[in-house]
Amino acid sequence: MNKKVTAFIEENRLLNNGDTVIVGLSGGMDSVTLLHILYSIKELYDLNLHAAHLNHGIRGEEADRDEAFVRELCAERGIPLHVRRLNIPALAAQSGTSEELCGREARYAFFSELAGKFGAKIATAHNRDDNAETVLWNLVRGAGLSGLCGIPVMRGNIIRPLLCCSRQEIEAYQAEHGLRYVTDSTNLTTAYTRNRIRLEVMPLLRRLNENADGNIVRMADTAKKADAYLKNISDKELKNCRTDGGYDCERLLKLPDAVMGYALRRIAVDAGAGMDYAHTALVTEAMRSGGAVELGGGYTAVCAQGILRISAADAGKNAVVSVPLKDCAQAVRLQIKDGKIYRDGIEFPRQKINKLFVNNLIPCDIITDETIVRARREGDTFSDSRRGITKTIKKLFNELKIPREMRDSVPLAANGSTVIWIAGVGSAAKVDLSRDGEAIWMQIDR
Repeated sequence: MNKKVTAFIEENRLLNNGDTVIVGLSGGMDSVTLLHILYSIKELYDLNLHAAHLNHGIRGEEADRDEAFVRELCAERGIPLHVRRLNIPALAAQSGTSEELCGREARYAFFSELAGKFGAKIATAHNRDDNAETVLWNLVRGAGLSGLCGIPVMRGNIIRPLLCCSRQEIEAYQAEHGLRYVTDSTNLTTAYTRNRIRLEVMPLLRRLNENADGNIVRMADTAKKADAYLKNISDKELKNCRTDGGYDCERLLKLPDAVMGYALRRIAVDAGAGMDYAHTALVTEAMRSGGAVELGGGYTAVCAQGILRISAADAGKNAVVSVPLKDCAQAVRLQIKDGKIYRDGIEFPRQKINKLFVNNLIPCDIITDETIVRARREGDTFSDSRRGITKTIKKLFNELKIPREMRDSVPLAANGSTVIWIAGVGSAAKVDLSRDGEAIWMQIDR
């Protein structure tokens, strides 16, 4: 089995020469086997090997027995061991999660802390059977294609060298090498979901097909390839769906259903939200008819004016605070003389004079001592002298398809209810750069 694991490590590039590796060591057969194999190939990769053990405080004397065992095991081989003791039942009750989930999170947090301290990789002892059980569990929970990919061989700095081995192969290796290990009594109870799959579901499936584990894992490998392909396609398509303020609903709806589902989930993830199968169906319907879908965690998918965007609960926290124009940090006074522009008596660089720059110039003859920079207000109007039109700010923002939750974050300059400049739109009056005078340059690019 050493050769098989080494070949798997090479194939997946799990180890580099000189790596520091921390083995998650529970004391059970799988983790003891992993430690033994990595110890046996330590010289091959010049590994700096450590072990980590979390005493969950769940099984009393039995947990203390496990800790004592791993201490003795590591001492025999001169492997540095890091131990942490926690009261997982109390932590689970406090957080409102199951002991199973709380223990897993605490374990990985401990491993991650050690990995950061030593610049190490984390090796866990998940095997092929664990992978098959995970795929089944994800399937019955309603996972999509991504969930059917199973346990990743590598995720960040976490590696799983035994994923190529069945539990039967690990048992044979243990017997061949006479490895001592301890048994966690909670693994024998069906109180935990994963144990029920291992003890009840998998034996039944093996009676139907003795190679059920291998077939499930093979399907997971196919799902992994399909998942990677669809992610790649959806990322490319999303570039064509982006628009000001979000994503074009019409273009998204034209995508194949599978690609659109991946695209929607990517949009949610990029915004810091999550989107499951049910949410995806609701958002798809909202893109057709308009509306909003609560995604949980304070996030909402909003479909309005043909644009999809993800809104956070604190989206309005960046509302503009009113300040006199003369005190606004973004307002820079410029002088125009003989066709040249000066700032504090120094000629303004010509390479900075472009359309965006000119649009954000406000003629000083329309500015008063009462002019302020602020957010929109009810009754505000904007008169564009260049186009000879006057519109309410509400109507203008609707036409520009600025998301409602972002509208209070758009700075504008106003004399009372008359708006003379809007970030991203420009000034109500164009500055004639061929005539001497003064103007205010708003250094805001929105």
